Amino acid sequence: MTAATPWAYVGRVTPAPIQPDAFNAFEAAGWERRAPAYDRFFGAITTRLVEPLLDAASVGPGARVLDVATGPGYVAAAAAERGASVVGVDLAPSMLDMARDLHPGLDFREADAQSLPFEDASFDAVLGNFVIVHLGRPEQAAAEFARVLRPGGKVALTTWDLPDRARVLGVLLDALGDTGAAPPADLPVGPNFFRFADDGEFDALLAEHGLDDRRVHTIAFTHRLPTAADLWDGLLGGTVRTSALILGQPDDVQRRIREAFDRRVTGFQRADGLDVPVSVKLAAGRKPG
Repeated sequence: MTAATPWAYVGRVTPAPIQPDAFNAFEAAGWERRAPAYDRFFGAITTRLVEPLLDAASVGPGARVLDVATGPGYVAAAAAERGASVVGVDLAPSMLDMARDLHPGLDFREADAQSLPFEDASFDAVLGNFVIVHLGRPEQAAAEFARVLRPGGKVALTTWDLPDRARVLGVLLDALGDTGAAPPADLPVGPNFFRFADDGEFDALLAEHGLDDRRVHTIAFTHRLPTAADLWDGLLGGTVRTSALILGQPDDVQRRIREAFDRRVTGFQRADGLDVPVSVKLAAGRKPG
């Protein structure tokens, strides 16, 4: 696929200079509108990464934990169940409202991952479940994660694998590519969505900010869904950048995207539903000291 396709907009090729401020504002506004839909669809997927994240950061009783881009609070709640003292932060007030409703008594605050309102060396663990792909300045966020981490503390982050393995996203991106549709002109350009699916890139992000004992590994599983419509509706309702690529198209193009999607998703069909492959990268590192 060429750099003019919507695939390229979120994929391996950046078609134009990144617009980090505009992209950050676009993401923040998008997630403010998508809290319930995200919880309904992606909650069942992203919660499967919670325990591996906690294990990678050695979260246990008494640990001081920061959950960045907490969303509905899945990671924060699981850390608290392990006996940790947790702060969950997010830019979207609607996500924070949901987190507070689901997990009363936990500490949730509005904050930007790229400019954290905490003193140096405040936490034993910094966790981010799929945060890094939604930031206009991921290196700045990684620097903040390292800054607020205490010596000996750990960072653990997840991101999506490449779309040919993370088919829960990839099938829709391939359908976009099938149509040859161009990205809507008003979409700000963000970083490569799949940059950190590369183990070396993910490792380098942590190494650049002085973390050692680093490890990047893959977690893969299948996600069961009743119908293709459940996958389509979940992706449109529970994503920001990807859904904007579709919903910003003319009606006839959206129809062709859906037709291509329905053709491609037949490969996941089983007698009682869809088995959709999911693949995720998890990176962790320790602050020396």
